[in-house]
Amino acid sequence: LPGQVLELLRGVQRGSEDRKQSLGRLRWALQNEETQQKFVRLDGSIRTLTGLFTSSLAELQLEAARCLHELSHSSVPLVAEACLPVTSYLLTYLSGHSLELTELCLYTLGNLVVESEAVRKHLLPQGIIAVLASCIQSPHEAVLEGVGYVLSQLLQAKEAPTEIIPLVLDSALPQHMLRLVCSGLKAGMGAAVEFAWCLHYIICRHKDNVVLLALGAVPALTSLLLDLASQIPQDAPEGLELLVCPVLRCLSNLLAQPGCQGPGQDGRLLVALFLILQCFLQQHPFLGQECLWLLNNLTADDPFFCSALLSLDLLPALLQLLTSSQMATVLALTVLCNVAVKGARQCQQLLQQPLLPQLLPLLSLPDPEAVGQCLELLHLLFLHCPEAAADFTRQGGHQALEQHWSTPELQERAQALLELARQPPGA
Repeated sequence: LPGQVLELLRGVQRGSEDRKQSLGRLRWALQNEETQQKFVRLDGSIRTLTGLFTSSLAELQLEAARCLHELSHSSVPLVAEACLPVTSYLLTYLSGHSLELTELCLYTLGNLVVESEAVRKHLLPQGIIAVLASCIQSPHEAVLEGVGYVLSQLLQAKEAPTEIIPLVLDSALPQHMLRLVCSGLKAGMGAAVEFAWCLHYIICRHKDNVVLLALGAVPALTSLLLDLASQIPQDAPEGLELLVCPVLRCLSNLLAQPGCQGPGQDGRLLVALFLILQCFLQQHPFLGQECLWLLNNLTADDPFFCSALLSLDLLPALLQLLTSSQMATVLALTVLCNVAVKGARQCQQLLQQPLLPQLLPLLSLPDPEAVGQCLELLHLLFLHCPEAAADFTRQGGHQALEQHWSTPELQERAQALLELARQPPGA
């Protein structure tokens, strides 16, 4: 009730000895969203909390910080904006000596920047990026996780590509983020996961990632994936998939950028990908798609990885993914197309796997994208290995193609493929 909220504020404002207890009661009350809104509307409420937060009495300061942290959980922008006057103090105390206070300040800032563009615009000129670049050099895992949390919230803001990412790239943050991600298994998994997502937000929202490429992000992340794969299945730490996912995404998106030098001719990366797939696919199917995206980007323009996929006998494992999910089907077919487009020798090796019997059922799928990709693969196989067309027809392939004559987006391709299949060998 408004009267009770006012009474809580008055209890905190009184100079009595039980002020810490009053703050404790206020903190408990501020867990309620309605109370939060009533509190910030009271005259002098934030000013009082700010006064106690900047107090020289450590216990009062910490309790006030906890109250501010409760306020920061509000999803109402009005509450976040009411906390604007205290943000400069939150930044100042990030360089203090109390670990608990530093951690509270970081998570309070992280929560405030999520809800309010006004708060973000207020913090940038105050130098939040420079302060975070200093905090990221802390030896304390809890502080590093908090820095990662604040950064990830800032990097997801709608104005991040124009106003935040350039500032981050101009700071010392990228080199430290990369270092912490790559030492995740030895240092701290929590911070590594946060910073891996931070790198992902930068890479996918910023067109020109020369800074990260110049820092050696591709070889560093490649080496990390090899390390992560070597940890499974026997020593896989809890939550390893939470780190694997953004690392796969970062590497995949970097490889898709113009001017990116690939990870070199290292077939171990393919083996690592299939180990990760084997370990996580059943419990975390989303990782299957991430691995296949990276596999697609590795094989798209690189003959080495196409040959390595075949020579390392990884094709049977890839073919098993053809039916694991709708997206996995499309991506696995795309990878097979990347290999088939390289020529007759690669197509012959694909066909040695009894590939055609596995492709025929895919032509009956309800997903036009998967069927279209399957038609593309068959076209490449028939083009480079005409004998495959005859095998396809013998196995009832023409009936499978005829069912698509009434599908506008597939009709022409299905008919063209059928004509190609009917041509006599050597035509």
